[in-house]
Amino acid sequence: MAFWIRSSYLPLFLGLLSILLLHPVTSTATATAVRLGVVRRPSGSLPIFHEAPAFRNGGECGSGHNNLIHVAMTLDANYLRGTMAAILSMLQHSTCPENLSFHFLSAHFADADLFSSIKSTFPYLNFKIYRFDSSLVYGKISRSIRQALDQPLNYARIYLADIIPADVGRVIYLDSDLVVVDDIAKLWAVDMENKVVAAPEYCRANFTQYFTEVFWLDPDLSKTFQERNPCYFNTGVMVMDVDKWREGRYTEKVEEWMAVQKKKRIYRLGSLPPFLLVLAGNIKPVDHRWNQHGLGGDNFEGKCRGLHPGPISLLHWSGKGKPWLRLDSRKPCTIDYLWAPYDLYRSSRQWLEG
Repeated sequence: MAFWIRSSYLPLFLGLLSILLLHPVTSTATATAVRLGVVRRPSGSLPIFHEAPAFRNGGECGSGHNNLIHVAMTLDANYLRGTMAAILSMLQHSTCPENLSFHFLSAHFADADLFSSIKSTFPYLNFKIYRFDSSLVYGKISRSIRQALDQPLNYARIYLADIIPADVGRVIYLDSDLVVVDDIAKLWAVDMENKVVAAPEYCRANFTQYFTEVFWLDPDLSKTFQERNPCYFNTGVMVMDVDKWREGRYTEKVEEWMAVQKKKRIYRLGSLPPFLLVLAGNIKPVDHRWNQHGLGGDNFEGKCRGLHPGPISLLHWSGKGKPWLRLDSRKPCTIDYLWAPYDLYRSSRQWLEG
């Protein structure tokens, strides 16, 4: 169900798409809705969400362990609304939604409210929550250009392979500020070609801007990318061969660059640059449709951005601006209306309907 967009038809497309997503049409090849209701918040201060429809497998779906599609995300109260929308989007567009297995990393494992919130919103969801020990990165994080990028949970993806069960050999890691508008099984099926990470690669980006002059002027550090053709890739959408990650001790490799950063400040952008230092130029490129990123604008002001022409399977609000915040402020960007139909937040849905 990937989109194809021509910039000249973008305004008309956005309007039509919002209508279609608010009133989805189901078929035997896709998931079907069973029920929709409102659930109450058990306790605490988490948002209240509508109960999502139950989505069922099509007749061609297998049901064994080998048919599972493993998806990993972080759980944060501040981004929970985005996480819920991302989950709904994947289930809605999946041919085999019951085969999705979610692995959530949380820095507050003892907080039962997070579990209750997901379970009450998605009663049929196959998921587990794992504790991410924030002390793993205390003392290793350097201040970046935006405070949100400095949160310990933002670094959890580095430790993912060590946290999820050993029998999980591959996983799709996704940020919480995105929606998937295609069958996630297509991304899962990518041929890794013996690489540890697969992701959309952007070789026209100015790669030098992700590192400081200290890095580029140091004769030893600047040799890091020799014999590689490094390109930017966004770590918010990655297919990871976690077996190879473990075998290659990539967690330690990323940590080594974080240690260099603490001493010399060779980059400014949170957890992204150490990934680039270790893996850029040595990943499996994936079609750009799988990460239409930057929809949240830049990291300082988060101004509105439009879509790039071409097919789209995943919309990603990376950057400062988040669609739920802009919608609530009644100052949304046009692109935020593509996120809104997946928003299960009760107050927001009432506003949209009324």
